[in-house]
Order: sequence, then structure tokens, then C-alpha cells
Amino acid sequence: MISGNRHRLIDHCRIAVVSFILLLTSAHALEGQGNDDYDYFDPQSWLLGDFSYNDMLNEPHGYWFGREFSAYELDPLAFMELEKTMPGNIDIVIVLGTWCPDSRREVPRFMKIIETLNFDKEKIRFIGVDSYKEAPLDEYESFDIERVPTFIFYDNKIELGRIIEYPEASLEKDMLRILTENE
Repeated sequence: MISGNRHRLIDHCRIAVVSFILLLTSAHALEGQGNDDYDYFDPQSWLLGDFSYNDMLNEPHGYWFGREFSAYELDPLAFMELEKTMPGNIDIVIVLGTWCPDSRREVPRFMKIIETLNFDKEKIRFIGVDSYKEAPLDEYESFDIERVPTFIFYDNKIELGRIIEYPEASLEKDMLRILTENE
């Protein structure tokens, strides 16, 4: 009986720690100084081809990124499972359109999970596409992108799975499914 209570206490403590981390990362997120009236469909503002995580933190993208990053609340139970499962040896490719509302919603949420996991952001490749979902990269066609955002998980250059456009259950649960199906 004591053992069961002890495990529940440990689980409650882990949830409290995860909640605290989430508060800290929310405080860390950029708020941006843009506004909701910005024309994100203006091709002049699009990030195309390979770009860095920091490019999304600059205006005009910092506004939408910071707003979604701050507002997203991780599922503490799913996050704890993901934390136990997330290997450090995977690579992730994120194909997105900065003009796309789905990308502007899901990518900051995904990055909040990544930052809270302390996953190495150097293992993530960001590829920006135009409204035809094309990118100025030689190998781009090999990604076979039809919708954005697309999150592709790799282990030793072998694709494990994808989250396409929006998660089926939640980002955390879909990531768990991809990572545990291939164990």
C-alpha cells in the first residue's frame, strides 16, 4: 500500500514539475509586437527553403509564433510519457508555410513541446514553402509534401512517421504514437 501511495506521490510531483517548466517556458516565449491585421500571404514575408529556428522569432513571424507558443498548454500526462520515450538520436524535418494558418498554429505548439523536452533544436530542419507547397531546394521533392505543416521524424535517416497539417489526437500523443510504433 505504501508503495502505491509513493508512486502516486511521485507522479503528482512529476506533474507539478512539468507544470512549473511549462510556466517557465511560457514566460520565455516571445510575445512579438505585430498585430492580427498583418498580411501573411504577402510573398515578401515568406520564409522559403532552409531557415533557422531564430528566423521565426523575428518579425513579422515573432508575433504569431510567440502568441501560439505562449498560449499552448501541454497535456501533462501525455508529456510525461513523451518525456520517457523521446530519444535524443532522432532528427526532425518541419515543412511549413509562414503564410499558412495551420503552420502558424501548429509549429509554435510543436516547438513548445520540443523546448520543454530540452530536445536539441540543432536536430530539427526547417523548410519553408510557397503557397504551391514548393521550396527552392534540390532534394525537396523527395519529402513528398502535400500539406503543411508536415513534421517528419527520422531515425538514422529512416522515416519513422509524420504528423501532417494537424495532429490526429494531440501533438504529444501523435509524437508518442510515432516513436513507440517503431520500437
